[in-house]
Amino acid sequence: MIRKLAIAICVVLPVTVFAADPLVPLERANVDVTNRAALQRGAALFVNNCMGCHSAQYMRWNRVAADIGISEEMLAQYLQVTGERPGDQMRIAMPAADAEGWFGLAPPDLSLVTRSRGTDWVYSFLLTFYVDDTQPLGVNNLTFPMTGMPHALWEMQGLQRAVFSEPADGGVPTFDRFEQVTEGSVSPDEYRRAVRDITAFLAYVGEPVRAERQSLGMLVVFFLLVFFGFAYMLKREYWKDVH
Repeated sequence: MIRKLAIAICVVLPVTVFAADPLVPLERANVDVTNRAALQRGAALFVNNCMGCHSAQYMRWNRVAADIGISEEMLAQYLQVTGERPGDQMRIAMPAADAEGWFGLAPPDLSLVTRSRGTDWVYSFLLTFYVDDTQPLGVNNLTFPMTGMPHALWEMQGLQRAVFSEPADGGVPTFDRFEQVTEGSVSPDEYRRAVRDITAFLAYVGEPVRAERQSLGMLVVFFLLVFFGFAYMLKREYWKDVH
């Protein structure tokens, strides 16, 4: 009976948590998927800090290298740390069954996280971890309350405490500010840039043809404007003698 109850909790809890609303407004990510330097930095940060648990299995390594502007030699040297082949998908070595046993739920693939959640959500999520001793992993998140994910970037950001204000009428406490508990390895501005770079890379992964589509869209609009000009002049020529 106890085992069945534990399984039920593991099944129901992620669904409940998934539906939790952010406790603070989302911050604007303002990512640029055409900025190759940002994508290169974001790819390195993602591989070194996120791919221990999260895959991006709908992308292949050589496609990423071509799109962000690095050679396959640089890909093998700086990103493929476990000897993958260039044509391999961006999978992780951790079996899903083991992950479910360790965490209760396998960490999700992040190929489409910005398509489903939005870039602002991902950016805000990585900024709003805070110390919470009541949680199993010692941290919570304002954007994704009761998250089951550890703060993977805590060494860069440091640890922060969330301060909540207590309403005079005894209502629900509201978030007021963060207080730094331990200093990170980078400055707050540098950390924000790193988070924006990771978000930009995930936005690219979610829609690899986005930059190409936007460029093609501008050409199509330009063609239509030019075509409209010729069509309008032709119409005036045809109708100039019609009264």
